[in-house]
Amino acid sequence: MPRIDPLEYADMPPDAAAAHDAHQSVGRITNMKRTLLRSVPAFHALMEWYSLRDTVQPFLGDRLTTLFAHAVSSETECLICSTFFRRILIDSGEDPDALELDAREADVVAFGRALAVTPHRVPDAVYDRVAARFTDEQMVALVAFGALMVATNVVNNALGVPLDDYLQPYRRQPAPTEGSVVHG
Repeated sequence: MPRIDPLEYADMPPDAAAAHDAHQSVGRITNMKRTLLRSVPAFHALMEWYSLRDTVQPFLGDRLTTLFAHAVSSETECLICSTFFRRILIDSGEDPDALELDAREADVVAFGRALAVTPHRVPDAVYDRVAARFTDEQMVALVAFGALMVATNVVNNALGVPLDDYLQPYRRQPAPTEGSVVHG
């Protein structure tokens, strides 16, 4: 149950409707975005995620950008964002619950998880492995991208933003518990 309902377009004040309309060329208008449109500055701040994604994609690549965002979102247990990135991975033929990672990918994924768990203090060993692979400028962009990913996760989790219908088929199913019967 959402704590704050996403705005319907017909109910948006003019500044929110303008931000909504402008964003449609960038990406789908989701429940999270319709919730954020209750505060246009909050919407604009978190939509900078797209600029940061576009900054890290050239040095991470598409797959690792998705893996990083998925790692952050999974670690924060954000239903919406983790499911969004599960969809991308599944649609590209991967199993998000059994990813095959090379050393570089494993280091970046571990860094994303560390940002989500302890953003105030990423362990030196985790940071050092990633920082050895990237320039200082790339590290700043990666950390900022991860921070905005955490911020979107916080918004979704704190406000109870409902999962969008199009994501329902990609939702992670809980593992069967010991002694439970699985019906096929």
